[in-house]
Amino acid sequence: MTKQTFTYLSADQKTPIHAVIWAPETQPAAILQIAHGMVEFIDRYDAFAAYLTAQGFLVAGNDHLGHGASVTGEEHWGYFAEVGGADCVLEDMRQLTLLAKTRCPGVPFFLLGHSMGSFFTRKYLCLYGKELNGAIICGTGWQPAAALATGSFLTRLLAVFRGWHYRSKFIDKLAFGGMNKPFEPAATPKDWLTRDARVVQAYLQDARNGFIFTLNACHGLFSTIAYVQNPRHLAHMPKALPVLFIAGQADPVGNMGKGVEKVAATFTQAGMQQVKTILYPEYRHEILNELGKEVVYKDVAEWIRSVIASQDG
Repeated sequence: MTKQTFTYLSADQKTPIHAVIWAPETQPAAILQIAHGMVEFIDRYDAFAAYLTAQGFLVAGNDHLGHGASVTGEEHWGYFAEVGGADCVLEDMRQLTLLAKTRCPGVPFFLLGHSMGSFFTRKYLCLYGKELNGAIICGTGWQPAAALATGSFLTRLLAVFRGWHYRSKFIDKLAFGGMNKPFEPAATPKDWLTRDARVVQAYLQDARNGFIFTLNACHGLFSTIAYVQNPRHLAHMPKALPVLFIAGQADPVGNMGKGVEKVAATFTQAGMQQVKTILYPEYRHEILNELGKEVVYKDVAEWIRSVIASQDG
């Protein structure tokens, strides 16, 4: 395996986006692009990428605006863009898709989005789904429309007084404060991420994780979730596109599996013909960093291979 890092210009027309390609030693059988989650960074997927390259897949991913090595200054942590921030995040994902396809023309292409990345991946399917051979929705969820509307209103209201770079502990607690509740008494505030204590400690000790989102990014995320829960938008997804939902059955983001099943049902109701869901008992939010993550790795690789085989036939 070789690991290559590079940058490309963000859709905001000023930020260098940090990207990584993990390549196998042979011609890849498929490309998997990863869209990482909120307040983390793409290099956390090293182990997963190493497994997939050993399976003959090329893996690509980028640090979203406001994340990881795409951050150009302290004020930009958890900040998308001055205009159309959420759109810029999505277009940056698509730019990486096009770059990876140019590198390996004709190779089957898959997109995996985790957590926040899952919501952007769901929007990607509505706008650019025809460019993919399949998609994997990891650690996603369903949010009540009233909660999204309230969150959007509060972020706009606070921004009038504080500006869009403001990091609101109130909004952060309102949106994410209850995640650890099912696991109390808990050893740390992030026990909801995974049962693997070593992963939790590494997460807590790295300043690139767990920072508070700006109002700008919170509003962008809320608007993206609202977009992907609108049936009118889901109608634009290519009906024959294979989609795999994977999540932990103890993941509060997915309401312990119920939210994931609801999202999958909306895909089926939108006419999607190849929807599969795998829920992992006792696994929490970061199933790719869980105890027993190898089971998930294997399921993802086998599903990709099965999709390629069905499309070849």
